[in-house]
Amino acid sequence: MFGIGMPEMILLLAIALIVIGPKKLPDLAKSLGRAMNEFKKATREIKESMDIEGDLKEVKQSFDDLNKDVKDAVDNNPLKSAPADASPPQDTPAETPPDAPSADSPTAKTAEDPPRHD
Repeated sequence: MFGIGMPEMILLLAIALIVIGPKKLPDLAKSLGRAMNEFKKATREIKESMDIEGDLKEVKQSFDDLNKDVKDAVDNNPLKSAPADASPPQDTPAETPPDAPSADSPTAKTAEDPPRHD
């Protein structure tokens, strides 16, 4: 651990015990452990964000390639060179036959009208 052997660790703990005191040493060790845990968590999040940025670059490159392919396909489209007069046929709405009564006409039958027996 950081090139510190067992004798050096014991010496550091003894100095910390003398300087800080036996009552505050456990609280200091707990605070130091929490700080190390937060530091590890922050470095892990930074590494993950760097990985995400790399993935986003790959996705952006894929979209750029797709965009280029679409533009090439549009530029090579044979319909593009068709004259402007030849517009494609437009869909017209379906018309009702002229002999069919409309819903507003008085001769139209509704579900409420009883059948007639003439």
